[in-house]
Amino acid sequence: MATSSLFRLDNKIAAVTGAGSGIGRAIALSFAEAGAAVYVLERSVDAGQAVIEEIRAAGGSATFLATDVSQSAQCQQAVGRIVAEHGRLDVLVNNAGIGHVGTILNTTEQDLDRLLAVNVKGVMFMTQAALSPMIARKAGVIVNLASIGGVVAVRDRFAYCTTKFAVVGMTKCVALDHAADGIRCNCICPGRVETPFVQARLKEYADPKQAYEQMVSTQLLKRMARPEEVAAAAIYLASDASAFVTATELILDAGWTAGK
Repeated sequence: MATSSLFRLDNKIAAVTGAGSGIGRAIALSFAEAGAAVYVLERSVDAGQAVIEEIRAAGGSATFLATDVSQSAQCQQAVGRIVAEHGRLDVLVNNAGIGHVGTILNTTEQDLDRLLAVNVKGVMFMTQAALSPMIARKAGVIVNLASIGGVVAVRDRFAYCTTKFAVVGMTKCVALDHAADGIRCNCICPGRVETPFVQARLKEYADPKQAYEQMVSTQLLKRMARPEEVAAAAIYLASDASAFVTATELILDAGWTAGK
C-alpha cells in the first residue's frame, strides 16, 4: 500500500462532535478532504450548518446532526441515525469540550459539574453509543481530544485539568477493554491552539499582544498550534497509518512538557 493512501479515509463514515468551530471544524474539513463521509455533531445549528456547507462546497460529503453530547439520549439518537443511513460508524472523534479558569479555591461545584457534563460524560455517552455498532463489526476507531492539561497540571485550570486527565484515563480503559473487539482508541493532547474562541479571549485583555506572548511562553516554538495541525494528528490516528497505535496520548505541545 502506498504511503499516501495510508492517510486516506476513503469510504469511511466519521462523526465529529463539537465540529462547528475551532479544532472540531478543522477535523471535519480534513476528514472530508481525506475522503470520509462526515457527520458534524454540534449544538449550534448555525455553526453546524455552516461547516457542512463549507465541506459540500469543496466537494466533500457532510451531514449535520444537532447534538448536545451532555445528553445520553441525544448521543444514542445521533449514532442511531448514522448507522441507519450507512449500516456502520467507522470513526468517532470526541472533540466537544468546554473550559474554566480557576484554582480549587475559586471553582464551585457548579463549575466542575458543567465541565464534567461535557468533557467527561460527553465522551462517555458518545463512546457508549458508538461502541455497539463498532463491536458488532469488529472494527472501529475512537479519537478523543484531551489536552496537555490532561498530562501535566496547568496553573489556574483546576476543573479543566481534572476533566482532561479523566479523558486520558478513559481513552486507555476503552482501548484496553475493547482491543479484542477490533477497536482502537487514542487521544490527542494539544498545547494551546489558536482557535476563534482563544482569539476572542485575547481581545479582552488590555494588551492582547502581551497576553498572547504570555500564553505561548510555555511552548518552545513560541506560538500556538493551528487547528489544522491538530486535525493532521486526528487524520493519522483515524487512518490505517496508525493501525498499530492504541491506548496512546499523542502530545502536540511544541515542547511544553520538555524536561518535565
